[in-house]
Formats: sequence, structure tokens, C-alpha cells
Amino acid sequence: MLRLERHPFGPRVYLLRRRVHEYHLGLAILAALAGGSFFDVVDLSFATGLAALAGFWLVVKDWRDILPSKRDSATWQLGLHRRAAPLRSLRRTDSLPAIAALAALIAGIVNLVSAVTPNSPGRHRLLLNIESLEEIRVFHALALPAAAGLIVTAFYLYRRRRDALHVGVALLVALGLLNLVKGLDFEEALWSFAAATLLWWGRSAFHVQHDPVSLRSALFRVPAVITGAAVLIIASVAIAAPSNASAGMILRAAGDAVVWQRGPIAFHDDVGRLPLAVSLVALLALLAVAYLVFRPLAAPRSLPDAEARRTARRLVRLHGTDTLAFFKLRLDKQYLFDRNGGAFLGYRIENGVMLCSGDPVGPAAALPGVVSDAVAYAEQRGLKLAASGVSGELVPLWEQAGLRALYIGDEAIVETGSFSLAGRAIRKVRQSVTRLEKAGYTAELADLGSLDERTLCEIEGVAERWRAGAAERGFAMAMDSLRTERDAGSVVALARQADGRIRGFIHLVPSYGRSAMSLSSMRRDRDTPNGLMEFLVARAIHALRDRGVEEVSLNFATFARMMQRPSGRFERIAGRFVALANPVFQIESLYRFNAKFFPRWEPRYLVYEGALGLPRAALAVMWAEGQLPKLRRRARVGVSP
Repeated sequence: MLRLERHPFGPRVYLLRRRVHEYHLGLAILAALAGGSFFDVVDLSFATGLAALAGFWLVVKDWRDILPSKRDSATWQLGLHRRAAPLRSLRRTDSLPAIAALAALIAGIVNLVSAVTPNSPGRHRLLLNIESLEEIRVFHALALPAAAGLIVTAFYLYRRRRDALHVGVALLVALGLLNLVKGLDFEEALWSFAAATLLWWGRSAFHVQHDPVSLRSALFRVPAVITGAAVLIIASVAIAAPSNASAGMILRAAGDAVVWQRGPIAFHDDVGRLPLAVSLVALLALLAVAYLVFRPLAAPRSLPDAEARRTARRLVRLHGTDTLAFFKLRLDKQYLFDRNGGAFLGYRIENGVMLCSGDPVGPAAALPGVVSDAVAYAEQRGLKLAASGVSGELVPLWEQAGLRALYIGDEAIVETGSFSLAGRAIRKVRQSVTRLEKAGYTAELADLGSLDERTLCEIEGVAERWRAGAAERGFAMAMDSLRTERDAGSVVALARQADGRIRGFIHLVPSYGRSAMSLSSMRRDRDTPNGLMEFLVARAIHALRDRGVEEVSLNFATFARMMQRPSGRFERIAGRFVALANPVFQIESLYRFNAKFFPRWEPRYLVYEGALGLPRAALAVMWAEGQLPKLRRRARVGVSP
């Protein structure tokens, strides 16, 4: 009649040879409650509400099995059932931290209220037969900071901090015992013990590790914080206390104020709110201690050393077929290599997001491993994972790691063999080229590594005048400097005026493994004629074709499809909103510039973690690309040549 079957997606229950889903049980509970209410068998009560909530939750968490098209497509989880992610460790308790944090928060608030309110008269009289009144008062006082500590710890439980798990379990057990000895509060004690058991049962879900160096430093900083707060509190109480107050009364008053209790000294007039101020100082000290103790394992602050850069450079040369692979050699990116050192990805941490740059680089067989390593790396440090500029071919790989994909634009790739300035369609570019040549401008394609220092400084001067004091932008699709990897095959197309001065340039980097080059930057003096960039791009394409280069990747056009080739109502509406941002981000202008050269459009994607992780990842991308200013920038150290 009843059979339980093991399955990779989770346990399966069969009743009379028919499978029973969780939503079946949830619907049965809701139907029983509805029928009982209709026939006046079930009354509306707290227990009935809990049963209805449980039934509703069983239906919601198992919603995929309700739909035949999605049935058996997700793994069993304590929370909502989720699709399997082969490149991510399967933890069926992944939803537990949020539940445990809520349970700990409720337990902390309940215990806080219980600690500052009198005991039940009957239980109080019974307890006096076992303990003295002074002991009961001490246990009440101890319960208050423990409850406050649990409330603070609940936040770090939600953030999956491993040390918060240990502290939370200890505080819950301690509060359970204190509830019994301070007032025979069996209900609060039962809730505390149950929450501690729940935490310990799902301890594998708390995977954010802690930096041993930070923990060692906390051993010195925590006593300093506590000592400083204690000195401040005692000194404040001593100054405001009457002149005849003894040292014992001052210490007692300070201690009572810390635990929100009425002390032996009454403060009036200007210092009437001193006990409240003391309590707030103690709370701030508690928050500072929690921050020091629960800090997660930090990502490296120093940038890759020379050996890591040599390895990355070698892998880009061997496997960098993607047009964005070379940009991983920027000096401001961290590297994560797989266990064998045969594949890597470049990343930067922004807004608590491990933001990867484009596709990982390496042989196809090694790419799943490096993505899986990135997932574990981010989880251990409490970071969200995202990648910007991902190609359509590798989106499924990131989806196997549980990430979601969002189309963010198109890369414009010109095929040099078919590019021509002849014909009516490209007449605007042809007119720009003709106008600039008549004005005395010439174009020259040169290897960046062959330029002398004077010429290189002249080019950098053009770039500085174009930026007008602003920082260089770019992350996934631009180099940080002309001098970075200048001997690795990069080229520049220079626009010279009739007098020989350089008035503009475009910088292109190689794509190893394919006959292609990628545009990194375009700069010009602001007083040059319109059409200078069209002139340089057209001449560069012709010159690169003569060198045997078959493809040239131009600028990335953000949300180009939504503005020009929307595939549905949603994209048409989104395209209108994107057009509104054009004055600030020049989205449509950049698309129109690229379209002049009749490129092949290849979509690029932003992959991000979690249904609610898009805003956080989008902000990280805009910070990394320099599209939005940051209030402050951390100094980066350890830059290797």
C-alpha cells in the first residue's frame, strides 16, 4: 500500500501504486479544513491557521509538479523545489538559513520581552521554593543580553555565516536554560531548543567560511571594543552620579543600564536619559563585536602576481578564441584558475558580487570545472556570482551552475572580406572618409609594440584630452591602458593631420585562435571634424584585411535588439525605456555608429544568481564599467607588470 523510493531528485512516495506529491498533501489539508469549516466541525483558531499555512506552503513549494510540462524537473528542497544545477553542490537545506534566521529572530524578540517583564505569579511562587529572588533577578539580567545577541546573530544566520551558526546554537541553548531558571517559561524554552535543533540539523547550509586572519585579529579587537565601551559607560555613570555614590553603586547602576534594568541610582534633569544612552552604547558595542567575529573569508586584495599573469597570458594565447578573451589581461582583474591550471576566468568584486568578465578561457573540457570552482569560491565568501558579456554558446554552461541569463546587447562583428565602401547603403561612411582625406587626414595602422615612447605619449595625450579628467571606462570589453600587454599583438590606427600630428586613434587587440581583432577604444581630439572615427574604422578594416584578418569586432551595442529588432511586446516596451537613457549612456548613438558598417550581430548576456539578484548584479556591472560613479574607491595594491 505504501512505498518509499529513492531518487536523485528526492524521495518519492507511492500510495496504492500511485505517486503522492507534496501538493497533493497540501491540497488535502486545505480541502479538509474547508470541509470542516463548512460543516462547523473545525473552528477558526491558531492551530487551524497553522494547518492552513502548512497546506498552502506544500502547494507553493511543489508548484512545478502541478504542471505536467514541468513535473519532475526540480530537486526536493526544504524550501521551494529548484531545478538541478550540476555545477553547484546540492544542498537540500539551502532554504534553511532564511527560515532559521526568522526562527532565531522570533526567539530573540520573545526572550527579550520575557526578560524585561515580570514572571507569572504562580510560576514565580513555585520558583521561589527553588531559587532566591536575587538569583531570579540575575537570570533575568543574563537573558536580556543573550536575547539581544541572538537578534544580532539572526542577520548573520541569514547570510549563511558558519560562525554565526555556532554562536546561534549556543545562545539558543543558553536562552532555553535561562527561560527555565528565570521563570519556568516552558514555551519559550521549547521554542529555543527547537530552533537550536533546526540550526544544527541544517548546518551544511551555512557554508560561508571565515578568514582565520580576521578571526585572530578579532581576538585582539573584541576585548578592545568591550573594554572601551565599558570604560565609557562606567565613566559616564560616575560623572553623572551623586557625589555620595559608592563605587559599588556606580558599577551596579552601569550594569543595570546595560541590560535595560532600573538601577540603584536615579538620574534626573539633564542626565535623565543617561540609562538609555548607556544601553545604546552597549548595543553599538554588540554590533561591532558581531561584525568583527562574523566577517566572511575575504577575497584576495592584491592583484595577480607576475607568474599568474604569465599563466593567464599563455591560456589566452592557446584558447582565447572569444573576441573578449584578451580583455581578461587588464591589470585590474583577479584570476581564478581551475585545479589543474588549465582554465581560468577574470573577475572583480563589486557590490558583494563576484563579477566575471565574459566567458572563461580554456579547453572546452575544462570550462565546467572552472565555473564550478567559481560557484564554490563565491559561496565560501558570501558573494553572489555574475558574469557580464557572456556569449550565447556558453550561456547553458552558466545555467548549469544555477544562474539566470539576461540579454544585454549585441557585439558588432564586421567581416573584412565582404566590407566595401561601394554602394548607396554605405554612402555616409564613404562621404566621411572622402571629407577627411580632402581635409588632409591620413590613416596609418601600426603595431602598438613598435611605437617609440614619443609617439605613445602623443597617443595617450589624445586619450587624456578626450576624457577631460574622467577615469578610463571599461571592464569586459576594453583594455585599461595602451601600455597593458602592448607587445602581445595589439595595433592602433592613427589619424594624422596634414602637419603630421596625431589627432585620433583606435586601439584593437588580437583574438587568438581565430583570425579576428577586437576594438578596445576610440579616442580623438574634440575639435577634429565629424566622421573621424568612421574614417579610422573603415581604413583599419581595409588594412587588417590586407594583413589576413577576417573579422573585426566593433563596439558593444547595449540592448540593440530591443531598439531595432524587438521580438515581442515586452522587448518593444523595453526598447522605448532604453531609448530614454540614450542622452546619458549614448545607447542608441553607439548602435547607429556600429550599424553603419553592416556588421553581424552576436548577442551577449549577463548571467546572475537568484531571482532577486539582477539589480545587485546590474549595479556591479555599471560600477565596474564606469557607467555609474562610486562614492569611494578602495585602493588596489600589488599590481604586477
